[in-house]
Amino acid sequence: MLVIGVDIGTSSTKGVLVTPDGDVLATATRAHGMSMPRPGWAEMDAEAVWWGDVVAVTRELTEAAGDRPVAAVCVSGVGPCLLLTDAELRPVRPAILYGIDMRATAEIEQLTEHFGAEAILARGMTELTTQAVGPKLAWVRRHEPEAWQRARRWFSSNSYVVAKLTGAYVLDHHTASQCDPLYDMHRAQWADDWLAEVAPGLPAPRLAWPGEVVGHVLPAAAAATGLAPGTPVCAGTVDAWAEALSAGVRRPGDRMLMYGSTMFFVHMLATPAAHPGMWNTAGVYPGTWSTAAGMSTSGTLTDWVRRLTGGAPFEELVTAARNVPPGSDGLVLLPYFAGERTPIFDPRARGVVAGLTLNHGPGHLFRAAYEGIAYGIRQILDLLDATAGPAGRTVAVGGGTQGGLWTQIVSDVSGREQIVPAQAIGASYGDAQLAAIAAGLAPADADWAVEGRRVIPDPSNHAVYAELAEIYDGLYPATRAAVHRLAAVQEDAGRRAGAP
Repeated sequence: MLVIGVDIGTSSTKGVLVTPDGDVLATATRAHGMSMPRPGWAEMDAEAVWWGDVVAVTRELTEAAGDRPVAAVCVSGVGPCLLLTDAELRPVRPAILYGIDMRATAEIEQLTEHFGAEAILARGMTELTTQAVGPKLAWVRRHEPEAWQRARRWFSSNSYVVAKLTGAYVLDHHTASQCDPLYDMHRAQWADDWLAEVAPGLPAPRLAWPGEVVGHVLPAAAAATGLAPGTPVCAGTVDAWAEALSAGVRRPGDRMLMYGSTMFFVHMLATPAAHPGMWNTAGVYPGTWSTAAGMSTSGTLTDWVRRLTGGAPFEELVTAARNVPPGSDGLVLLPYFAGERTPIFDPRARGVVAGLTLNHGPGHLFRAAYEGIAYGIRQILDLLDATAGPAGRTVAVGGGTQGGLWTQIVSDVSGREQIVPAQAIGASYGDAQLAAIAAGLAPADADWAVEGRRVIPDPSNHAVYAELAEIYDGLYPATRAAVHRLAAVQEDAGRRAGAP
């Protein structure tokens, strides 16, 4: 018997075919992109990308399985997202992505005033930010009434795929706990009264835990994916938490740094707690909790540098960056190219490159991008230490851990050691683990993570970065007023150009 795990990421969908012992037999990947129709907006075509990618990846994996049956499937994805559909699961508008979509700033302010900041923090344990789903529901209701009138269901990425596979209208507790202010962390249930005010007439999905079997593959979905009709399907969850599970980040004090298109942080807690400025959530399993943080650009920023340099091969830019000394010869980059989430929560923040001279080249800019992200990571790690307590261990995951330069720069800037697991597949591997447990093929406490290497800070580099980190810390306050004015200019230009 085998299991399949699939993860819908920001830039690709990845799937794995795995044995009950955690051995990977096959992988499949489909690249995709997102749409940014206006500054601060981030969307995806759920039918073409979420469902289409899962169909293609799953069919490839079932073909690789041959005659060996697939016992269960679990899907994770970017989130929390907001997809509104009609009763037949047809999207009424493109899916609005997680915290990198910053359109609902006015609704964040209005809902915070309406329900009360202290009440929201007490009930949901998280302040309203661009990560929250509630304000995005309110935004669609206000700005797109025709779409709202046609909506009958609402989903995140994983729950939409579950619905397409099984017909079940269900959302996992972890994702629900990021749908602020709609989830009551104390009761582990929907905050029904607030939900009725924010999304009147729109029924909420049933709640389930990520590893819980919530349905079975329907005949039509079986024909599309190659899965056998009746195959059990788990609820799944947000990709970062599935990836944390894949890396063995599951005990209080464990911390994960996820290097991807955006940077994400998960810190496991012993008890539920409200840490202002952080996202405090339910965990993957009942009775577990976590606090989290996220940056808006990381891997997407290095892609920007590649495009700016004429599409130079990634390996060539990394080599050029290695040949640049720590500190990039006095270049400091503020990585707020799509606004920023933690720690400033400013959708109108913008990127800044300070210290440029005619002597700086592509290698300097590429290294400065890595270093700018690392300075931001240092700020967030300091914030996590202050709010959730120091990490017992820090595990680094994601595509950005490959090659070693980026993780070394982060350790040198932050002064913290990182553990990189031997298995680097990511969230889909955690999904496969949940599927194996749900199918009874692996014990409930199964942990497939194996340590691969450790990244140790270089003291001499850390001393260089300490001075530049002070400059970085002062750069946003010094430029905030100017970049806010520039953000307004960009928004006006988008409106004049007729952006939707």
